Amino acid sequence: MTVFEITGASIADMELIRTWADEEGWNPGDSDRFAFAVADPAGFLVGRLDGEPVACVSAVRYGSGFGFIGFYIAHPSVRGQGYGIRLWQAAMERLEGRLVGLDGVVDQQDNYRKSGFRPAWNNVRYEGVPRAGGTGPAGAGAAAGAGGFEVVDAASLPFTLLAAYDRRFFPESRHAFLAAWIGLPGRTALAAVRGGRIEGLGVIRPCSGASRIGPLYAAAPEIAAALLHRLAEHTPDGVVAVDAPDANPAATALLAGLGLVPTFEAARMYTGPAPEVELAELYGVTSLELG
Repeated sequence: MTVFEITGASIADMELIRTWADEEGWNPGDSDRFAFAVADPAGFLVGRLDGEPVACVSAVRYGSGFGFIGFYIAHPSVRGQGYGIRLWQAAMERLEGRLVGLDGVVDQQDNYRKSGFRPAWNNVRYEGVPRAGGTGPAGAGAAAGAGGFEVVDAASLPFTLLAAYDRRFFPESRHAFLAAWIGLPGRTALAAVRGGRIEGLGVIRPCSGASRIGPLYAAAPEIAAALLHRLAEHTPDGVVAVDAPDANPAATALLAGLGLVPTFEAARMYTGPAPEVELAELYGVTSLELG
């Protein structure tokens, strides 16, 4: 008799989840799973068929009122057999009573609508080598220090300031996740500072494909361009990828103006009204898996 059960993810499962996401073409960060586990250790579920993992999903709780769904994958060998939907139901039960968000790939968006999700905007992945000299369509200079701001190592700033700045772009505080996300080995986190204020933040991480930048926050296009160029210096080939919300036209225009091209798209969807975040200064979301 075939037995299907749902369990929490083990360390080995977290690596398998990353592998499956890579096979789907999502290009997860090499070490993302370590920050993800800190965000909510119990938030990663695995469906097992006779003990073998066949499906996964994350249902991460933030604060008391927000949750995020990601990594919803059924192995191709079991698709269409109902195991994925059982795992999905378990994830939604874990987040019951919260506003829930996700980034839905195009071919699954109708299914998410049936579960009560509604689109807020699209996150469009722009990829490539940023054009040297770096001016976007609005003449955004990419040189660090242009406009009176300075680009510094984010680790040189008090973490409380970084966390408060991040909170402007996310529905709940996420201190433990942010500390891990910025500080994992192999990553570079840069901040733009002017007059003692943080006016930009960017983090780049290695992936099996293009190195991904996220988050990318900036008070102005020239700050986003400066951070992006400086972060691109920390890649083996200069190729970067940024998931930009199309609800911020300045972000998509800047990335296109720097020569990056769209390669992937997912809809940011919520079960209720979209939370208030500073979209006008959001140039790249942190993660399509955890928000």
